[in-house]
Amino acid sequence: MNQSLPAGVPPVPAPWTLTGQGYVFVVRLPHEVLQQGSFLPAGCPRLGRSRLAYAMFVDYAASEVGPYRELLYIPGRLGIGGRRDLSISRIFVSTWASVVNGRNNWGIPKDRADFDFAAGPDGVDRVTVAAPDGTIFAELELQARGPRLPVPAHWVPRPLRTLSQWYDGRVYTYAPSARGHVRLARVLRWRFDARYFPDLARGEPVLALNVTDFRMVFPVARIEAARV
Repeated sequence: MNQSLPAGVPPVPAPWTLTGQGYVFVVRLPHEVLQQGSFLPAGCPRLGRSRLAYAMFVDYAASEVGPYRELLYIPGRLGIGGRRDLSISRIFVSTWASVVNGRNNWGIPKDRADFDFAAGPDGVDRVTVAAPDGTIFAELELQARGPRLPVPAHWVPRPLRTLSQWYDGRVYTYAPSARGHVRLARVLRWRFDARYFPDLARGEPVLALNVTDFRMVFPVARIEAARV
């Protein structure tokens, strides 16, 4: 997808503070998906031999641009303008305000999609994501289980939460922080259309976590001209 951005979306500069809930996944994927199906930006190769990638579904209840939903994918560490950081290579959100400001503030390659999220009485959360033309390209059935454990903001070391993005000839580097509660989860079923999003169903979920009542801060990014 190569969506044209709408005019008239007001700028909302960083930092942002966001609250909500969601799921985090660690997935072991085939090399074919990692190298050819990860929507890697041109000139930003995937580094290392690890077959692990990361994905998230997030339901933001509040942010500087209001509530929105998000499905994102991190293929691992990329070589980006002289840096070797984690990077979001594919991401869909439910509002144009998040798309435009996500690109401008942090260089995150957001596109817009339509989300349906339902928490079932059977304890199963169901997520459906559709392209603007109505094509459903992601379906997830997820279930949280076990006790909720607190996660303080300093729990993840800064090097493990630093991301860099290549956007418009510049490198955006930022390190979000978050606190909340987590518990184990499992993937009951998921399906992806590889034309729109990396096909996680071709891999094996190594870890799934349900994150609740989190508070996340996205700081001002450091923006530098890309080094060739």
